Amino acid sequence: MKPLIDCPREAWHGVRGVLTDIDDTLTGGAAGAVIAPAALEALARLHAAGVPVIAITGRPAGWSEPFAMEWPVRGIVAENGGVLLHRVGQTLATEFAQDDATRAANFARLQACADEIAAAVPGATRARDSAGRLTDIAIDHGEFASLDDEAIAAVCDRMRAHGLVATVSSIHVNGWIGDHSKWSAAHWAVKRLTGRDFDPREWVYVGDSTNDQLMFERVPLSVGVANIARFLPMLDHPPLYVTAAERGAGFAEVAGALLAARE
Repeated sequence: MKPLIDCPREAWHGVRGVLTDIDDTLTGGAAGAVIAPAALEALARLHAAGVPVIAITGRPAGWSEPFAMEWPVRGIVAENGGVLLHRVGQTLATEFAQDDATRAANFARLQACADEIAAAVPGATRARDSAGRLTDIAIDHGEFASLDDEAIAAVCDRMRAHGLVATVSSIHVNGWIGDHSKWSAAHWAVKRLTGRDFDPREWVYVGDSTNDQLMFERVPLSVGVANIARFLPMLDHPPLYVTAAERGAGFAEVAGALLAARE
C-alpha cells in the first residue's frame, strides 16, 4: 500500500463516483456505528459536487433503512449484496438480489446455522442487529462481543459447512446463501441508481477489512482507511492506497483528494 497523499492527481480524473463500506470506514468506531462528523461532511461535499456515493455494507436492511433516507448517498446495499435500499422521492424503495421463494427457502437454513454456531462455538452470539436481517446471518466478534482468531475461523468453518458464503468484517462474521457479493452489488447498484453500467475504472472503493478484499482486488483505485492495519496479515489483496487517518476521518481524506482533482 502507498500513502493516499502519494496518489497522483491524474489518477482521479476518470473517477465518477465513490463506493464505500460503512462500519469503521464511515463511522467513528463507536458501538452502534455512529457516522463520524468528518465522514458526514464529506458525503455532503461529494453530493453537492454531483459525485454519486453508494455504500455497500454487511449491515442488515433494517439497520440501514434510516441511513439510506438520511445520508446524502444514492443508496445503500445491505447484507453484502442481498438488499438494495434507495430513496424514491420521500419514500424508501427496497429491492432484493433473490426472489421471494429463494429467500424463504434459505431462511430456515440460515437460522439453523446460526443456532448451531451459538451452541458449538464458545462465546459466539448473534449480532444485536440480527432482527433486521432479511437474507443473511451475523455473528458478533468485535462490536458488543469479542472472539479470537480461532473462534472466528470456527464460525466461518461452520457457515461453510452449511453451504454459506462466509466473510469477516471489522465487527461481524457474515454468512449468506447465494452468489451475491459486494462486487455483484456494485454492478447492480451502479446500474440501478445511475443508469450507467458499472465500470470499475470510474469508481474508487473505500474499505477497512477482509470483507472488502474482493473490491480491493477488482477496483483499480482502491483505498483503505488507516485502521485497516489490523487486517493486513489476513489480506491477499490489500488496497492500493491507505489514508493517514482512521475511519470516517480517513474517508474524508479520500473525498478531499477526489474533489481537489476536479477543481
